[in-house]
Amino acid sequence: MLVEPQKSAKVAHAYEAPDYYQLDGLLTEEHLLIRSSVRSWLNEHIAPYINDWAQNNQCPTHLVKEMGELGLFGPSLPEEYGCPGFDEIAYGVIMQEIERVDSGIRSMCSVQGSLVMYPIYKYGSEEQKRRFLPLLAKGELMGCFGLTEPDHGSNPGGMTTHFSDEGDHYLLNGAKTWISNSPFADIAVVWAKNPDGKIQGIIVERGMPGFSTPEIHNKWSLRASTTGELVFEDVKVPKENLLPGVTGLRGPLGCLDKARYGIAWGAMGAAMDCYSTALRYASERMQFDKPIAGFQLQQKKLAEMLTEITKMQIFTWRLGTLMNEGKATTAQISMAKRNNVDSAIHIAREARQILGGMGITGDYPIMRHMMNLESVITYEGTHDIHLLITGMDITGISAFR
Repeated sequence: MLVEPQKSAKVAHAYEAPDYYQLDGLLTEEHLLIRSSVRSWLNEHIAPYINDWAQNNQCPTHLVKEMGELGLFGPSLPEEYGCPGFDEIAYGVIMQEIERVDSGIRSMCSVQGSLVMYPIYKYGSEEQKRRFLPLLAKGELMGCFGLTEPDHGSNPGGMTTHFSDEGDHYLLNGAKTWISNSPFADIAVVWAKNPDGKIQGIIVERGMPGFSTPEIHNKWSLRASTTGELVFEDVKVPKENLLPGVTGLRGPLGCLDKARYGIAWGAMGAAMDCYSTALRYASERMQFDKPIAGFQLQQKKLAEMLTEITKMQIFTWRLGTLMNEGKATTAQISMAKRNNVDSAIHIAREARQILGGMGITGDYPIMRHMMNLESVITYEGTHDIHLLITGMDITGISAFR
């Protein structure tokens, strides 16, 4: 049961995100309105309570339907399927605002939109789109994405989860791990090897005999997000649940592109929150008869944080325009995800130093962001894997084997 959290005045703050190069001028009125609406809702319903939820390892699933009503699930998917129909920059802005409050909440939303709804939209049948997308968009159904296995993380092609053709149904066997949303998800988009040994997506629904979703406990990171496994023991899956539109790794990797794009924006939101917290603290904390913001080393930290955030903003805006034009490549998305998460971690660590001992307490969000970002730098492709994706793109030589 979700405990009643204590509202923290230090955490429940509204602020204007840093915009040193006036990049808001590149956003449309619709983008700014969406950002304002999402920020206002988050500041009222999530920000005052998130530290207690993280401390108690609780995911605010009671807010899922409100999130759906606000358009946080699949925001860039078409209106004809009950989705908001926003462009990719609007999607990025939404992810930024959510992760400004917490990476775990952003994970819950981006998994739903990018890794569950997107593959159904991109690779599913028309009947699957009509059946699942409107309910997922409203938060009446929640989903998860099954790709990573206990023995196959950065090498998803080595997966052993598979299904056989039993005439009137498929029989699915295997396991997936480190799956966000799995313990409470209604459906799972699972990538498994078909009878021909090729990777294909299949929709597994809660309640199918042999399908279980044990929760992973004792996490130090993403504590306001629920993580678990997917276990399949002779699960009978109707043939109409097979995603017909793609076979091979390009299916799940295409979904990861969409998710990684959102992460590039989201990590920037976490960095912004750490910077704003540090700037405010440094302006108020007195030492040697003046605010510590007046000392050179603190100004160095703050100036470098703002420089990195500004670079991240330019990175994501340009990537967003390429996404809108259908020109963004996997390698470009990988570069943005890797750079922005790495920069966000460094900003969080520097911000923690500015706050001194107070930086490790739950009165401030910085340590929570630091712990969360340690997961974000690993999932959806590790820091090193994204570097090798860039290396392969610029040299034409794969270093994966």
